This record gives sequence, structure tokens and C-alpha cells, in this order.
Amino acid sequence: MKVKVISLVCLLAVAVAAGSCRSRTDRSAGTVLLTFGTITGIPTIVSVGSTLHGSGAVSIGNFILQSINKDPTGTTSALQDIEVNQYQVVYKRRDTGTRVPPTLLASLAISVPINGQGTILNLPIFRLDQLENVPLSDLATFCADQETGTAVIVIDAQITFFGATLSGDKVASAPADFTIEFTP
Repeated sequence: MKVKVISLVCLLAVAVAAGSCRSRTDRSAGTVLLTFGTITGIPTIVSVGSTLHGSGAVSIGNFILQSINKDPTGTTSALQDIEVNQYQVVYKRRDTGTRVPPTLLASLAISVPINGQGTILNLPIFRLDQLENVPLSDLATFCADQETGTAVIVIDAQITFFGATLSGDKVASAPADFTIEFTP
């Protein structure tokens, strides 16, 4: 009886260890990874005032998502196609300031077939919610960040996409980072 209990405990410990290793490296529950392909039209310098009076958003021109089978030698099926339904953009300051725009969480509808790609045109990474709040609103109102006194705010935008395969496995991309300088 003791041998069975010890064997069961050892087996359970191995299963937990194997599961925790996978959770650190995989961001999807199933057999598919969501990655980035070509990304073009990334703005590097943006005038907050011109954007507020123009389109009201800062967008990436062309964003390609790719779906990759985790087991390249395994079989695939249409049930591994990914339906991306949401994306999130989190902001970090690159300068000495501490205030950041609110996180952007938005719906999105794009299909990415297994071992294929999906294209997103004009993906907003800053919307009115971000542009009309501190610290970016300071540039439009005061021509300088009220926290740091500078006329330029440098922000890293980190984008993550979320969805699920047609079989129901949740999928999240690794984050992609972009740096943008905002001016009045």
C-alpha cells in the first residue's frame, strides 16, 4: 500500500511540474500559436492636437497575425482556425513621467486559419479615451506634460491579441511593443 501511495505522489508531482513548464512558455491552451507577421505603417511621432482635430485615433497601417501549429509534424484541421475577438494595449512611459493613458481594450473580429494569416488594416492603438486623458491631454491643453514639464512624451504601447480556436481552445498572442513620441 505504501508503494502505491508513494508512486501516486511521485506521478502527481511530475504531472504538476510538466504542466507548470508549459504554462510559462505557451500562451494558448491548445495546439496553435498566434504570432505576428509583417507590421507596417507604425507611427513614430504623433501630434496630439492634430490627431484630436483629425481622425481622433493613432493607428497601425497594416498588421498581420499568423497561426502556427505547435507540432509541425502533426495533422491539422479547420477546428484549429483562430477567431480573434479582442485586443488590449497597455502603455508604459519611457521618460521620467509616471502617468500613463488608460489601457485600451477593444473588440475585433478576424479569422486566422491554421498555418495561415489574417490582416488587420488601420488598427487603432490610441483612441480618444487615451488621447483625452493625462498625460496626453496635457500636450493638447498646455503644450507640455504637467508632471515632467517636457513638450514630448515617449510611450511604449504593448499589444496583445485574444481569441479561441474553433474547437474552443483559448489563444493569446505574445505582446508586441511599439514606441511612439507624442508632441503638442
